[in-house]
Amino acid sequence: MSAWQPLLDWWFGSARSASEVADQRSGLWFGYRAEQDSEARERFGELCEQALAGGLQDWCAEADGWLALILLLDQLPRMIHRGTARAFAGDARAQALVAQGLERGRERQLPAIRQVFVYLVLEHAEELAAQDLAVERFEQLLQGCAEGERQLFAGYLDYAERHRQVILRFGRFPHRNEMLGRSSNAQEQAFLQQPGSRF
Repeated sequence: MSAWQPLLDWWFGSARSASEVADQRSGLWFGYRAEQDSEARERFGELCEQALAGGLQDWCAEADGWLALILLLDQLPRMIHRGTARAFAGDARAQALVAQGLERGRERQLPAIRQVFVYLVLEHAEELAAQDLAVERFEQLLQGCAEGERQLFAGYLDYAERHRQVILRFGRFPHRNEMLGRSSNAQEQAFLQQPGSRF
């Protein structure tokens, strides 16, 4: 078994269709439960720290390994280091890995539901060009999905568009300001009082 396979199995489960995978795993991906964060820390914390330190580069030789390393840099720190600046410590490297992989078309070797977690790295970037590309890629996923999965992928596109609007308006994600030691201006403070402003 590849070193990255336990992580992919945990993250995506055993279902085959995109809708079934999302039904089974969305609570892990997008919901907060302390026990999930603890499981991430216990099972994959050491690998996450290796990734954050610049290691595991050899995983990029295969598409699945590349995706797993992206998860260790982008998704897992947000669970393991939730609520702290370190939650975002892997973002720059994740963005670089995604850019390199997209140049080679590596994401096309992955099922659409797994491509979502490549494009979420773009969605997490505080740069408008990355946000534009995220929206473009989620539009492509929606256009290419099966009829029965349109609602699922339309939801991912909507989320990408909402992230883009925040960057278009503020140039950054105001909900990160406190964790990153940044001051929020009056417009950001008002925005943060709105439901859904913290994603």
